[in-house]
Amino acid sequence: NTPNTTMCKGDMTSNQGNIEKGAVGGSTNSPREPDPKIIDLLQQRDEQEPFTSLEFFPPRTDVGVKNLSARLDRMKSNVKPLFTDITWGAGGSTAGLSMDIALQMHNTGHVANLHLTCTNMSKEGDSDPLAAVRDALRTAYDGGIRNIVALRGDPPAGESSWTASEGGFTCALDLVKFIRSEFGDEFGIAVAGYPEGHPDAITDLKSDEVAKMTDAEKGRCSVLDGTTRVCKDEDYEKEMVYLKEKVDAGADIIITQMFFDTEVYKTFVNDCRSYGINCPVIPGLMCINAVAGFNKMTRFCKTRVTPALRQKMDELADDPDAVKEFGVEFGTKMCQELLDSGLTLGLHFYTLNLEKVVYGIAERLGMLSTEVKSNESDAATMVAVGSAWAREGDAVKTLYGHGVVSEVRDDGVAKIEMKDWVLAGGQKPAAYLRKEHYEKVF
Repeated sequence: NTPNTTMCKGDMTSNQGNIEKGAVGGSTNSPREPDPKIIDLLQQRDEQEPFTSLEFFPPRTDVGVKNLSARLDRMKSNVKPLFTDITWGAGGSTAGLSMDIALQMHNTGHVANLHLTCTNMSKEGDSDPLAAVRDALRTAYDGGIRNIVALRGDPPAGESSWTASEGGFTCALDLVKFIRSEFGDEFGIAVAGYPEGHPDAITDLKSDEVAKMTDAEKGRCSVLDGTTRVCKDEDYEKEMVYLKEKVDAGADIIITQMFFDTEVYKTFVNDCRSYGINCPVIPGLMCINAVAGFNKMTRFCKTRVTPALRQKMDELADDPDAVKEFGVEFGTKMCQELLDSGLTLGLHFYTLNLEKVVYGIAERLGMLSTEVKSNESDAATMVAVGSAWAREGDAVKTLYGHGVVSEVRDDGVAKIEMKDWVLAGGQKPAAYLRKEHYEKVF
């Protein structure tokens, strides 16, 4: 879901960082007219004019929220996004704050595209497991929001696999159907598409299976730590059939999980068309801002990274400024290839709550309204609420020293490759620890 990729609780009142209602929207009495639906905006546009859209996540602190508010204003003025997404948070961890920020975005002139997930969407003491979803949609509607991204969502905090709540939704398709049954055509609905396959549908191949991959599988596979991973053809077909079901149930547009190989996107769009999926497929583009973040997200989403890109990122590991400059260079090349393909007129940027790389790409593409200078002095405050627990690729500290999470099992036990221990021959041991025995390092 970045997307991604790539690539997801509780009460609808914010309890994140004790945010005051007036500071980040909060009121459902919108001073503005309701937003237009994104699908209507797309159908009204000049077919030759490309557009951008932006995605943000709720920060963890009051200061971070205030800084994000200022960034939203700047980027609206400078980039003029067609619409702006705010995520719901992994495991439903930011429900109230996500709603507040979405209402603020609407009230300050953005076309807000609110993410909504199936995870942890229940209200204490309510026998109706769908009540919280209905309330969230009503709050959004009353506040002038008319666009929703319907997602299954990521696992709740500290869990490695997703399970449905009793009596609740089992997948994004259920959520799409629910929105249409409860609100008709009042909302525009976006859903996620996975050009390389959903991470849950990607398989680690054995050595003899690698040699038997089809050309299609070779085009979307990834290699990490010597292991080849791919969404096999039979699983990819299931993915496409399911995506068609989401669109047939009422989804208007598709926003893809992140990718770094434009050929993967082109193949995916053509596959969509062959399956009868004819709605807009907007490419989701994760801005390369830092090596650690790139490695973490590509590992978590099992994203295809070409050998040339992997080598370049390794070369720049010790030069943060050079990484951002490369992010602009690589991102511009990707975006131009996508626009030249004729398969999209839109570029959806996963901003990571930052602006420098987005501005750099937009400037080189001639999509900035004026010359602007980025301000990322507040970058340290742009940490997601849902980042409090560790996943694969995250640095952690333990009683035994520092390490990196290389695997999280279904029971919550993490395999941590220790950095402070070195054995004979340069080998580094691994520790298997429960989540209460290690802490993520920011």
